[in-house]
Amino acid sequence: METGLLFQLVLNGLIVGALYGVVAMSFVLIYKASQVVNFAQGEFMLIGAWACWWLLTYWQLPFWIGFPVALAFMTVFGVVLQVMVLRPLIGEPVISVIMATVGLSIFFQALMKWMFGVFAQPFPAIFPVERIRIMGLEVQSVYLLSIALSLMIMLGFWWFFNFSKHGLAMRATAFDQQVAQSLGISVPQVFAMSWAISAVVSAVAGVVVGVVSGVSSGLSFYGIKVFPAVILGGLDSVVGAMLGGIIVGVLENLAQYVDSQWLNWGNMTNIAPFYALIIILLIKPYGLFGTKNIERV
Repeated sequence: METGLLFQLVLNGLIVGALYGVVAMSFVLIYKASQVVNFAQGEFMLIGAWACWWLLTYWQLPFWIGFPVALAFMTVFGVVLQVMVLRPLIGEPVISVIMATVGLSIFFQALMKWMFGVFAQPFPAIFPVERIRIMGLEVQSVYLLSIALSLMIMLGFWWFFNFSKHGLAMRATAFDQQVAQSLGISVPQVFAMSWAISAVVSAVAGVVVGVVSGVSSGLSFYGIKVFPAVILGGLDSVVGAMLGGIIVGVLENLAQYVDSQWLNWGNMTNIAPFYALIIILLIKPYGLFGTKNIERV
């Protein structure tokens, strides 16, 4: 048994899992505000990564300038998308809005392929040292950046929902839209804000993944990979989303270890989270921290 390999994979799982948790929080944010599951979340990652890559490659901007500019673009993108495409659907059945997000996913996939091609494009070198050894284990520098950004985003979400005026308005809207409106809260504004924040947070994850493995249309698949983490933690729980992401990240890497040592099936890394999804739906359908909906007939 290769203990060193096991520790390396667990460490990688914790780092990648934190990134999954960030994207899962984006799912939860939109769901809490509008009761809609956004199936274009992976495309938000893809668009953010391509925007940052374009600024760094064609405009030759340094990463520390191009990255914030790309996030600013994603903020505007999220607001415009919600106002122009999704706001007219307010009041329609939820399935109509969900299908609209599926259509947006397909559209943005095709658009990105048309604009940037189908082949993966590497990011320019960002760090002078690509890998750092920590306690005998190798960690990519960009993963350390992702941990720092993930912690900042988690703390930002905690402060936003507990102490900011807009965060409290979003919590009130998630609890009851009609009551929130009666208190003077603009529900359309809350919806737009949730989509903007979701787009920005997803773009952060997309850039990190793009720096590691290049930017291509396959990056949007992370939106589907993160879905088991969302269900595992609870579809309306920000804390559950973060914990679910870490669990899925570690589970993926442990599955890779088991597969490489004993099974040799070759695909356990990709399918293990979906096995976990099926199990959690059978045992605890609302997830670890999800709110149970009790209906009286």
